[in-house]
Amino acid sequence: MNDNKILKIVYTFFLGIILALFVGLGISTFYPAPQRPEYPESLRTYSEPAGQQTDEQTQVQRDYEDAIKAHDEKSQPYNRNVSIIALSSAVLLVAVSLLFEKSNRVIGSGIMLGGLFTLLYSLGRGLASEDTKYTFIAATVGLLVALYLGYRRFAHDNDKPPAKLARKR
Repeated sequence: MNDNKILKIVYTFFLGIILALFVGLGISTFYPAPQRPEYPESLRTYSEPAGQQTDEQTQVQRDYEDAIKAHDEKSQPYNRNVSIIALSSAVLLVAVSLLFEKSNRVIGSGIMLGGLFTLLYSLGRGLASEDTKYTFIAATVGLLVALYLGYRRFAHDNDKPPAKLARKR
């Protein structure tokens, strides 16, 4: 392999990773996650005998556990929404990659890889939402996108004779 081919492969992966980071960080910047409650400082005491809490500390502990439950309830729809945004972005990136497919294959492949990485991010967020119906829909979209890309990129490769045979004909 010559240096130019290696550089193209590295650039393709770099572009894919940067695009997935761009989407993830963009979502995080403009649609921030619910803030997780901090562990109360009053419960971080070491003066009491192990396992014993004052009545006040017990109430603070209950309040903290209630706040954690409320946070978890807010996080599930947030993760679903982030997954929807990321899934839409992934499909858009894959569509854009098809526009570059013939004019600049390296950039097209990098954008396609970024779309696939973003799709994986979307599926991870979908799993975190604990909504199995949505996760199934997201996985179905991911499967369809992967099948379409595989068919579009590789189905016609088998029709072409190998390069060495093509020159002899």
